[in-house]
Amino acid sequence: MEDQEILAKFHDPAARNVAFNQLVRKYQRQVYWHVRKMVINHDDADDLTQDVFIKVWNHLEGFRQDASLYTWIYRIATNECLTWLKSKRHKFLLPLTDVTAELSVQLEADESLAGDEIELKLQKAILTLPDKQRLVFNLRYYDEMPYEQMAEVTGTSVGALKASYHHAVKKVESLMLQMVG
Repeated sequence: MEDQEILAKFHDPAARNVAFNQLVRKYQRQVYWHVRKMVINHDDADDLTQDVFIKVWNHLEGFRQDASLYTWIYRIATNECLTWLKSKRHKFLLPLTDVTAELSVQLEADESLAGDEIELKLQKAILTLPDKQRLVFNLRYYDEMPYEQMAEVTGTSVGALKASYHHAVKKVESLMLQMVG
């Protein structure tokens, strides 16, 4: 179902729940994996994905359609991830390196990466990036999102995103070479 149809149904009080269920079915998997790449842990990603859709439910009636529904939902998911990572550091008074180390340990325990040494090393390298740079890397590399859409999601200019992605790729390449060699 197209986003416009979902939105039209959502504005009809009798069809609101059906429309929202269709929206969740359409975007839940993408949102979950977007969040999971940022927070690593399945349970945390599951909780945050629920939080994202609660926010979508609460704000969908006021959605102005300045951006596509997809990028609007991704922006909410992105903000939830960044807020969660920031609060995790503040709650435990952890420097960035300790949070990275904790997430790295969770990566090693992740059954979905079992036996895939290259992907595990890639994920560990990505974890060393600053949160926003990691976000840009994930959106471009894994989600293959065009820079224009990324700009809508992050509220950053296309030029800045290209530069950020370039720097992230160089850092990841360098770390991968160190780990392999």
